[in-house]
Amino acid sequence: MNAPTRMPPRDEAVIGWDVGGAHLKAARIERDGTASGVWLVPCALWRGLDQLHQAIDRIEATMQASDACVHAVTMTGEMVDLFETRQAGVQALVALLSQRLGADRVRFYAGGQGWYDASQASQDAGRVASANWHATAHLVSTCISEALLVDIGSTTTDLIPIRDGSVATPSSSDRDRLSAGELVYTGVARTSLMALASEAPVAGQFTPLMAEHFATSADVYRILGLLPAQADLHDAADGGAKTPSASRVRLARMVGRDAWELPDKAWAELAAWFADAQMTRIGRAVRQILSREMLAANAPLVIAGVGGFLGPRLAARIERPVINFSQILAARAHQDMIDGCAPAVAVGRLLATHRHPPGLTPADLPCG
Repeated sequence: MNAPTRMPPRDEAVIGWDVGGAHLKAARIERDGTASGVWLVPCALWRGLDQLHQAIDRIEATMQASDACVHAVTMTGEMVDLFETRQAGVQALVALLSQRLGADRVRFYAGGQGWYDASQASQDAGRVASANWHATAHLVSTCISEALLVDIGSTTTDLIPIRDGSVATPSSSDRDRLSAGELVYTGVARTSLMALASEAPVAGQFTPLMAEHFATSADVYRILGLLPAQADLHDAADGGAKTPSASRVRLARMVGRDAWELPDKAWAELAAWFADAQMTRIGRAVRQILSREMLAANAPLVIAGVGGFLGPRLAARIERPVINFSQILAARAHQDMIDGCAPAVAVGRLLATHRHPPGLTPADLPCG
């Protein structure tokens, strides 16, 4: 069993980091728990560790950080195919972040185990791997006693029940969470459309989809006018323009057509069908969880992620109230970015309270 981790000194601010396989997110948390800045940049980690160095450089260039800051890290980037195993991925990321941020000033979130230093994180990599969902859920549980956290990202959707002020799941790994319906591999930007359906209605007929990476969910929500700019930071499937007309071209390829063959409203209808298919998949997983946890009828959905614009629609579908992650934190600034980068905000706040005087908990910081 690991010895308790000594915390860095109680300095001015904590920088929370969420190291993903496709994006790097960061949040600066002040002593009063407010997020004074939130950052989201692309980081194609599967291409090499230099991508993470460059992403950190981009954030640090605009961040008012100093040597006095301490750092809280969570990650999912260990799963990219740059690494032979997830353990090797955690160890590589721990080594890089310790070198960049200072080994004596960085701590790694290990879920229910709390905080690890670099040595502990490398030795017990399984606790650190893909624990970002737990950080967000833990923070939410300090502000609201019963809810379903729904974090819809660019690539995946996390569904985490909160009961009695605690994270209410026995899942401790991605394989557990996939089976439990708590990790749904679908998101609003990077999901290939062939992963949403095998056929789609076009011009009055169901047409089989081409099993090609011609278009993504970003094209669907761009055509529908719903896609936030910060949700789609990587190249389009064909490397082309990110415009509604270019998205219609990519969508048409999925059904063996050119965009000129049908009017724009036909492609909007097809995009809406794919959006419905994705919502059905998320809603199915929500029902699976609710059938197990039986949350109170008035327990809300707490919505986070760059796909949070789907939250009200999902809540209406299952007839539950909805509230944004930033609202329960009583955030007065950067609300959209706080929602989109919830795990980075969460680990920053959790470490900030861990370093403050005994008896202070995350709930002692502002909650709505």
